[in-house]
Amino acid sequence: MGFLKEFKEFAMRGSVIDLAVGVVIGGAFGKIVTSLVDDIIMPPIGFITGGVDFSTMKYVISEANEAAGTAEVSINYGNFINVLIQFLIIAFCIFIVIKGLNSLKREKPVEEAAPAPPTKEEVLLTEIRDLLRNK
Repeated sequence: MGFLKEFKEFAMRGSVIDLAVGVVIGGAFGKIVTSLVDDIIMPPIGFITGGVDFSTMKYVISEANEAAGTAEVSINYGNFINVLIQFLIIAFCIFIVIKGLNSLKREKPVEEAAPAPPTKEEVLLTEIRDLLRNK
């Protein structure tokens, strides 16, 4: 019973729940970025490069042979380019979010107030001290 209670306390801590929410939102954000790259960014890049579709670019090591029952072996570098662009977009977005959070956390420097003027008693004591010094 102690193990289950300890696990429940661990699973219900705020940081674990925050992490779970972050993972779910991150997964959804990943889908949005994938769509952004595949549907919005890559078509104009393909148009600029003469209709090149990066997702289909690959280097074929060995062709598929249906008679022998072997599949094509290829290096899909075009898909890698798409994933790299997705990573850069996600990294940039995270950078912007973290930069925004850090600017909210920064404490503005507290300006030190000018020292308070001496009280009447301090002024009188200073004058007495100066008079005694001069004698």
